[in-house]
Amino acid sequence: MRHRILKEYDPKPGVSISTLAYEYPAAYVVPEHSHDSDQVIYATRGVMEISAGHSLWLTPPHLAVWVPARTRHQIRMSGAVSMRTLYLKRGLVTRPPDGCGVLHVSPLLRELIVEAVRTGQLRVKNHLHCSLRDLIVSQLQNARPVPMLLTLPRDTRALAVAKAFMANQANAPSLHALCKKAGVSARTIERAFQREIGSTFKFWRRQARLMKGIELLVEGCSVKETAAEVGYRQPSAFVELFRRTFGMTPRTWASTMQAHDNEGFKRTDRSSESPE
Repeated sequence: MRHRILKEYDPKPGVSISTLAYEYPAAYVVPEHSHDSDQVIYATRGVMEISAGHSLWLTPPHLAVWVPARTRHQIRMSGAVSMRTLYLKRGLVTRPPDGCGVLHVSPLLRELIVEAVRTGQLRVKNHLHCSLRDLIVSQLQNARPVPMLLTLPRDTRALAVAKAFMANQANAPSLHALCKKAGVSARTIERAFQREIGSTFKFWRRQARLMKGIELLVEGCSVKETAAEVGYRQPSAFVELFRRTFGMTPRTWASTMQAHDNEGFKRTDRSSESPE
């Protein structure tokens, strides 16, 4: 589908932040598009996969994705999603100049996003709106980045290997097996990953497993089931990977996410008539 520029959601004159709330069904895909404003894409319930170019980000309810203005992106809903989006005038928030990124959403930032969406538009001549805007800007400026990026190689052979692994994680295919099936040497693929992604295939594979694991945990799979589905014979290996990345075990993380989902589902935020 042709790329779209959705200007109707951008802040109008006199507005610093505009917002959108929308409920999406499972497997819904928002086609590639962009905005003229900076964007914070957040879900109070569910998991979104956001892609821009050859990069993928996953966002469960305690994470959001920062999307700079005019960045083409697509959104896929892993399950049912309650999306709450902020559109900020360019320059209002200064993030590191490295494009999109995943941000940790603190409890305070979450409540600020929900309140902004409930308000609808934050106007520059309304003192209460300006106070809310300033709190949001401060929280976004200081939000901790989270390593939830998965980059796909551009090299056609390396991309074929990456996609083959992602489609068959449960069987934990080795790099040599994947390369043999693709008709390319493991050495060639390793060089492609180093050149285009800046990491080894092993490191990339670990990140792919982590992202798939998060999606499965949010869907309600047990830690044991999740570990098996992403190719770990021993759940303890997956638990350790998760703990090193998020500072907590998958079970604790999943319980936290369930609490977020339950709270978000009970809220009656303002809903938009048009999708993202």
